[in-house]
Amino acid sequence: MTAENIKGLPSLSAESQRILETSPSERASDDIKKSDIDESIITSNLPSPSKKQLDRVYRHLDYRIIPAIWCLYFLTSFGSSAYGNTLTMNFEENHSLQASLNLDTRALSTATALYYVAYIIFDLPMNLVMTKLSPQVWLCRIVMSVGLCYICYAALHNASGLEAIRFMTGFAESGTWPGLTYYISLWYPEERTARRIGYYFTAAQLSAAAAGLVAAGFQKMDMVRGFYGWKWLYIVYGSIVIACGISLIWWLPDRPAHLLGKETKSHSILPESIHKFFTTTQPLSSEERKLHAIDMGERYKKVEWGVIDLLRVVSDIRTWALIVMYFGVVGTGYGLAVFATTLIKVNNPKLSGIDVSLLYAPIWLFDLAAILLVTPFADKFKAQRCIFFSCACLVIIIGLLVTTYAKGPWSRWGGLLICGFGLGPTVPICMTLAAEIMTHVYGDVGCAASAALVSGLGNLGSVTSTYALYTGWPADEKNLYRNSNMILLLMCAMSIVACIVLTVLRKYMSEEPYDKSKVAESNSSTSISMKSTV
Repeated sequence: MTAENIKGLPSLSAESQRILETSPSERASDDIKKSDIDESIITSNLPSPSKKQLDRVYRHLDYRIIPAIWCLYFLTSFGSSAYGNTLTMNFEENHSLQASLNLDTRALSTATALYYVAYIIFDLPMNLVMTKLSPQVWLCRIVMSVGLCYICYAALHNASGLEAIRFMTGFAESGTWPGLTYYISLWYPEERTARRIGYYFTAAQLSAAAAGLVAAGFQKMDMVRGFYGWKWLYIVYGSIVIACGISLIWWLPDRPAHLLGKETKSHSILPESIHKFFTTTQPLSSEERKLHAIDMGERYKKVEWGVIDLLRVVSDIRTWALIVMYFGVVGTGYGLAVFATTLIKVNNPKLSGIDVSLLYAPIWLFDLAAILLVTPFADKFKAQRCIFFSCACLVIIIGLLVTTYAKGPWSRWGGLLICGFGLGPTVPICMTLAAEIMTHVYGDVGCAASAALVSGLGNLGSVTSTYALYTGWPADEKNLYRNSNMILLLMCAMSIVACIVLTVLRKYMSEEPYDKSKVAESNSSTSISMKSTV
């Protein structure tokens, strides 16, 4: 297949042709430099591929990438939702996780919060490591580590053990969400990212719904062979996660062909012979790789970064506006993910543990429906993404008000369904905005660092909602957790304000790509001018 075979495209250079058509195993042992193909494709006056051609390319990528990362995110998200369910599993027999470990509210809150503390500490370094290593191997490492941690839950006997394993679980899982955002940015342009992020983010909602149904089933296994139902859940879940994590190594593709060259070997922590064994085939044909390279040419201009580049991302005020946006919605989301069963139970004390788990699932099905309905429009009307985000936050606020002040347990449960619908599109849109703004301005490190900072520091909202609320105020339970619900409402309001601030900042701050060479020339000119003055 030569470049002349591509309708409407002139031929590429012989070197670029050879690189694009080289197989991954040959490329891994070749002395191909990334700049050879970058400069050839990016600087050539090639016409842009048609929308029909690009739709075909990205549809093929969807078939290969989206199912793989959906499964990956489903497996890692399931644990958080399952943890919330284990707090009430078989509570009638005092066999729930909380009762069997004799956890008081302080120990439970501390254990829950430590999970997010690990996220906050390690999200950024884990994601920066991913920019230097094989992304698919790193993501699969995360999955297998998470599975191993959850198997260890079956050995718990006291509060100290729970606190330690929750922190280790957060450490193992850190970098998952921002890592997936970075991975998507390698393969898709920013005008196509919100829908794709929304696609795999549905895994979190389905895992939350599945966790409720699975927990209901495992309660039937309580005390089989002397194990509580929640221990059986963690043993089976952890084993499945490890097995699937291993298989994903040969399912997920590495970076696009244009980023696989000599520098990939130097970034690998494995010997070359072993690294080649983990190198999967590229998901596109040689013709499609050319089209993809042209469309994503701007994305490939800056993939190297240093500490100064990282500091620029950290000091950008837009990064902090995105962090606050994420803080409010993720705090609300995780607060409900962990304690929705607590709210259902306190609003209707007559329900059994199985009933509570079954009523937990529809909340996240509403969340799923909102993602599928809203995120495609957020891609189609990308200039209005901030409006979509703010409107979704308003829906959450309405749901919290219904949950707090409606009459009757079923009306209050309906408020939780409204909250789930509002939560759906908020996180995908927020992460898409981070990738859209920072990748364009700062390149590779912009996407990786901003995604990690937004996800990591934004998880302070998760710490707030899981440590200070629902279990932290004994008097709040008498009011059916009214005060805790109102704190979540204020957090959502903060997200709306931060979104408005981000809109203003984007209007008045430049989003031109940062060019190191221009800065170097400017510094050189300033130095010469100063010497002349002296």
